[in-house]
Amino acid sequence: MAAGDGVGAGADVGEFSRLLAGHRVAAGLTQEELAAAAGVSLRALGDMERGRTRGPQRRTVRALAVALGLAGEPAEALDRAAHSGRPRGVRPGPGRVVAQAGPRDPAGPRAQAGQAPPVGARQSALALPRDIADFTAREGVLAALIGLASGDRPAHPRVVLVSGQPGLGKTAFALHAAHTLASRFPDGQLSLDLGGMSARPLPARDALGQVLRALGVEDAAVPAGTEERAGLYRALVRERRLVLVLDDAADESQVRPLLPGSGPAVTIVTSRNALPGLESVHRLSLDVLAPAEAAGLLARIAGPERIEAAPDATAELARLCGYLPLALRIAGQRLVARPQQPVAHLVRQLAAEENRLDLLETGDLAVRPAFELSYRRLPAESRLVLRRCALTAGPDFTAAVAADYAGCSPARTELLLEQLVDAGLVQPAAPDRYRLHDLVRLYAGERLGVDETPEELAEARTRAGRRILDRAVAYGLRFDPEHAKGLPRAAAEGATTGVGKDTTEDATTDPTGATGSTSAHLTEAAYWLEYEHPEWLAALRHAQRAGRYREVVDTAEAMHWFSDRLLSWGIWAEVFQLSADAARALGDRQAEAVHVNYLAWTYVTCLHRYQRGIELASGAMELAQELGDREQQGWALTYLASGLRYLRRHREATDAFQRAAEAFAQVDNRSAMIGRLVTLRGAANCLRESGRAEEAVDTRRRALAGALELVERWSEPLMNLLAAMTAHELGLDRAASKRWPAAEKAYRQALVHFEAVGRPDSMTKTLTELGTALIEQGRAEEARELLTEALTDLSANGPRPGLPRH
Repeated sequence: MAAGDGVGAGADVGEFSRLLAGHRVAAGLTQEELAAAAGVSLRALGDMERGRTRGPQRRTVRALAVALGLAGEPAEALDRAAHSGRPRGVRPGPGRVVAQAGPRDPAGPRAQAGQAPPVGARQSALALPRDIADFTAREGVLAALIGLASGDRPAHPRVVLVSGQPGLGKTAFALHAAHTLASRFPDGQLSLDLGGMSARPLPARDALGQVLRALGVEDAAVPAGTEERAGLYRALVRERRLVLVLDDAADESQVRPLLPGSGPAVTIVTSRNALPGLESVHRLSLDVLAPAEAAGLLARIAGPERIEAAPDATAELARLCGYLPLALRIAGQRLVARPQQPVAHLVRQLAAEENRLDLLETGDLAVRPAFELSYRRLPAESRLVLRRCALTAGPDFTAAVAADYAGCSPARTELLLEQLVDAGLVQPAAPDRYRLHDLVRLYAGERLGVDETPEELAEARTRAGRRILDRAVAYGLRFDPEHAKGLPRAAAEGATTGVGKDTTEDATTDPTGATGSTSAHLTEAAYWLEYEHPEWLAALRHAQRAGRYREVVDTAEAMHWFSDRLLSWGIWAEVFQLSADAARALGDRQAEAVHVNYLAWTYVTCLHRYQRGIELASGAMELAQELGDREQQGWALTYLASGLRYLRRHREATDAFQRAAEAFAQVDNRSAMIGRLVTLRGAANCLRESGRAEEAVDTRRRALAGALELVERWSEPLMNLLAAMTAHELGLDRAASKRWPAAEKAYRQALVHFEAVGRPDSMTKTLTELGTALIEQGRAEEARELLTEALTDLSANGPRPGLPRH
C-alpha cells in the first residue's frame, strides 16, 4: 500500500505507539538516543510511545523512520499507523519516507525483504566519481586500507586519513580505494568535496546536510543544528556497510562531526594537512612514486611502446617531475597530445628550471596552482620561512640553517617548519632535518622573486652566508693542533700559516683529537661539517662572488686539517681553488703560497691527478722561493715528490723528498718537525716500491723514532696517529723482505698507537696485514680469531663520523 493511503475507521489507534516502541527496542536505542537522532524532544517521544500522541505530523514520522533505519514496508506501516491516529481532516503531504542506508538489525526488515534497500534517488548527488583506469602503484597502502576494512563488526569506527603534500594523488587514491571496496559495502559509496583549500571550506553543518540527503533523508526531516545532524548521521550509519570519502579536509573541526560513532562504515579522509589533532584514526601517508612506479605510470598514460623505447629519457623525465604523480600525469598527457614528439624533447624542455612549472600544465591540470592553494592559506611568517628554505643549498637542512636565511631564531623557525610539515609543504627528512620536494622548491623560489625585493634577498644571503661560514670556521678549527692549545696560530711555537698535509697512501686516517678536545667535541664538529657541507660550500662560493675574499681564505684555512678526514670528497679542489684565487685577489702572496700548496695536495692525494698536482706544487714552490718561506718550500717539495712517486718516478721523487727535508731542517716549529717525518716516510716508500726494502727499513726506523719523539713531546692523538701510520709502514717494509716475525712486531706496535687514538676503524689495514703475517708464519687459526674479533668490533662501533657518504 502506498504511503499516505488511509486506513479504516476501525484501525487500532494505539498501533503507532506499539510500532514505534518496538522498532526502537529492536534497534537497540534508548529514548534519549532516538530523540537526539531524530531531532525531537525526549518528552515528545515519551508521549508518542505512551500513546498520548497517537498521530504525530508526517515530518516527525519521517525523521523517526530515518533515525530507526526503516525503509520500504516498515516505514510505510509506521506512517499509516500515525495517519490513523490523526484527527479527521488532517491529511499527510505527498511523498514517502526514503532511507538509503540499511536497517540496524541484519535480521530485521532487510532480511524480511531479502535484499538491501534500493539506492535512494538523492544518493546520486554524492556518487563516487569514476575511477582512474590507469591508476598505478600504491599497492602497499591500498592493501593496508583493504585489510582495515575487513570484518563486519569492528571494535571502533574505521576512519582512514590519507595525507601528504599537494600533487601526490590523494584524491585519486581515495576514490580508487572506494571503488575497490564497493562490493564489500553494498549500502553505498559516497564522496564529498570539503573544499579544504578553497577560500571558504564547506562547513561541517552543510556537509552533514549533503550526506543526509544523499542517504535519503527528506529536506524537511534534516535537523537544523550541526550536533543534531551529526547525531542523525551516526544513527543512520550505525549498522550500514557504507564507504564515505571526505576529500580535501581543511581541519579537524570540519571532519569530526562527519565521523561515525560505531558500526562497519569506512570513512576515508584526504587532506594536505596532517590533521594531528584528529584522534583515533588510521594514518596513511602517501609519498612520491618510486622510479619504476613513475615509469609505469608514464607508460600507462602515454603508451608502453613509446616509453619502453626511451628508458633513459623516461627515467630523466620522471626525475624532473620529482616522481610526483600530478606532475607525471601532466607530462604523460603532454606526450599523448604530441604523438610525434620524442620523450627526450620534453625532457630537454623541462630541464630548464625557470620553465618547468610553466610546462607542467596541460588543460585543467597544473602543478603551480596546487602549490598556490596551500601557500595562500599560510600565515605571513610561515610563507617567509617556506620561501627562504628555497635558498638552502643541500638536499635537506636543519632548523638552524633555515633560521639563518629566515632571520628568525632557531626555536621559532623549528616551530614554523613543523607547521609547514603539517601543511604538507615541507617534509621531515631525518631527525632534526627537513627537505623540500624539488617542485615545491622551484615554486618557493618563484615566490622569492615575487614577494621579496632584490635587496631583501641579497641581505638574507649575506647574513646567512656569514653565519654559516663563522660556524664552519669554528668547527674546522677544532681539528687544528695549534688551535687546541687556545693560542693564536702565529704565537704557537712560531708556527706559520698553513701546516702541511700528510701525503702518503695511509693519510686516509683521521687526526681525531688533533685539537686536544674530547671525542664528542670532535664528533659534533665532524658531523656538522660533513652534513652541512652543501651549505658552507655554497656560502663560500657566494662570499667569493661578493668579493669577501678574506672570509674565503679564513674558512679554507680552518678546513685544511678537517680535509684530511675525507680524502675521497670531490669538494676540496673547489675549496682550495677558491681560497687560492681569493688570496691572489687580496694580493696576499703568503696566503697564496699556502693555499696553492693545499690545492696541490688535493690533486695528488684526493683526485690522483698527479701531473696537475706536480704543476701546482711547482707553482707553490716558486711563490715560496720569492717569499723566502722555507716551510712552504718544504711542503711544495713534499707534494711534488709525492706526485712523482705515484707516477713511479722514484729517483726524482727521492731527490725531491731529500730537498724537502733540507728545507724543513731550517725551520724550528712543530709543523716543520711533522714535515720532516712526512719526507722520511715518503722516501722510505720510494725505496720499498723500487725493490730496496732493506734500505726502506733503515729510513723508516728513523721516521718511527721521529714519530715517537713527537708523541713524547706532544701527547696528542695526532702524534699517536702519525706513529701508528709509520709503524704500519715499517711492517709493510719488513713484509716485502719476507721478515714476517719482524713485520708482526711492527703491526702490533701500530695497533697500540691506533688504540691510543681511539680509532678502531683506522686499524683495518693493519689488522689485515697482521693476519697475513700470522698466516705466513703458520698461525692461521690465530689469524682467523684475530680478524673475526676485529670485524666484530668494527661492526659494533660502525663507521666513524666523517666518513664519506657519497
